Amino acid sequence: MNKIQLYQIILVILCNIIFFTSYSNAQQKQRKPNVLFILVDDLKPAIHGFGDIAAVTPNIDGLIDRGVRFDRAYSNQAVCVASRNSLLLGSRSTSTGLYDFGRDIRQYYPAVITLPEAFKNQGYFTQAIGKVFHVGHNTYNDTQSWSVPHFHEKIIEYVTMDKTQSELTIEAALFENHSWEYALKQIKGIPWESPDVPDEAYGDGRVANKAVQVLDSLQNQKQPFFLAVGFARPHLPFSVPKKYWDLYDRAQIPLPKTEEHPSGAPDFAIKRFGEIEQYQNIPAYEENKRYPDSLKRQLIHGYYAGVSYVDTQIGKVLSELRRTGLDKNTIVVLWGDHGYLLGDMGMWTKHVNYELANRVPLVISYPKEILSGHASTSIVETVDIYPTLIQLAGLKLTTNNPVPFDGESLVPLLTKKEHKIDYAYHCYPRDGWMGRAIRTDSFRLVEWTNIKNKNLPPQYEFYIYGSDLLEYKNQADINNKDFQETLNLLKLQPEYHNPLPPSPAKTVEALDN
Repeated sequence: MNKIQLYQIILVILCNIIFFTSYSNAQQKQRKPNVLFILVDDLKPAIHGFGDIAAVTPNIDGLIDRGVRFDRAYSNQAVCVASRNSLLLGSRSTSTGLYDFGRDIRQYYPAVITLPEAFKNQGYFTQAIGKVFHVGHNTYNDTQSWSVPHFHEKIIEYVTMDKTQSELTIEAALFENHSWEYALKQIKGIPWESPDVPDEAYGDGRVANKAVQVLDSLQNQKQPFFLAVGFARPHLPFSVPKKYWDLYDRAQIPLPKTEEHPSGAPDFAIKRFGEIEQYQNIPAYEENKRYPDSLKRQLIHGYYAGVSYVDTQIGKVLSELRRTGLDKNTIVVLWGDHGYLLGDMGMWTKHVNYELANRVPLVISYPKEILSGHASTSIVETVDIYPTLIQLAGLKLTTNNPVPFDGESLVPLLTKKEHKIDYAYHCYPRDGWMGRAIRTDSFRLVEWTNIKNKNLPPQYEFYIYGSDLLEYKNQADINNKDFQETLNLLKLQPEYHNPLPPSPAKTVEALDN
């Protein structure tokens, strides 16, 4: 073989390498990104990476280091079902009329395209594991959104509780879609437990294991996927394995800064205990009476133990994503459905229009396209996530959805260090009044109008935020410039949709009959 022939062979080899490299790169560019969407119930930003020094959350912290953390993200209504509908429809409850449990989305909007359905319709495999749509309280999963049946797990369960009186507790019966009549005949559950058991003793551990199995099966699949993984803790009851309680020194658990209701607030704007009283040994609400410090510390300790437990489950899923190599082409979203008050301002709940009930953790990571280790201070909403993921995946947003898309894409905030403060719009209906709220950089204004009699004059709340995120005094004053400017922002929003009536009962008893 002479030198000319050798050079010709080398040239052919080089050309082939260049061709196949270019072809491979073109394939990689054409391949749609996967989506791993992690949803967590009742999770406020009680996360170390969000600045909560008490929280032990190394896995979520690691995700924050790899993506963009939104420090000022808000739910559109501080209750599980409405906040999840806002996420999955991209539309606020004020636009849809879906404020409460027991409303079948498809009954009112049969042609609506949900977020996972938009991915499914454009070539994606979609699957739900755990709590994604709210299932319970006569509310159901949307089968049309998924390529395969939903993997459902228990929200309420116990390891140590004596079940001889009743197999189900009140809350467990409601989450399993028994009727209220049936549920109220059951016993109350215990508000916490800390047995020395493996993670899989509770539903979230089994959800994490299932997600790991699914990711393993997807690693060689050519079809892109949208995988939604929903966790129940730190939702009540605070029942998680002992090792997560042991991460905290109860004496160091932070107690509420104030337990006084906001002065001057309308009485119906305040949520009394309610949900937490569905559990044993929790005193009934009494005005101006507070829980003893020992009980407060126990409950707050349980909440943080739940946060650390779910952080570990999230870590298992993220570890498998990296092990399979899927992380290189997967958009990861971490989202809490709403915030939570742990005795703050005398409330143990969500279900209100106040800051701590509505501010949520939001993290988005995608190594190919967006910033890493960046914190955005822009005000964003849950409804912004739908158009953001559609744009990141290079998909098309449907133009004929029967409900409006109320959000806007966050891609500019993910790809550039833009400092854009906007405002959030959210609501909560209470006791026959509709409270619509605007949260700006420094203020929150809530306008309360009577749903049945709109001729009644509205009532207002106006709060000015200082060094913390608590509402101390209603400072609504029509002569105040800041109040008027914030009210003008609220007036830019469309009139709210009246609450839709409940769907026909599809409880377990009705289905059995």
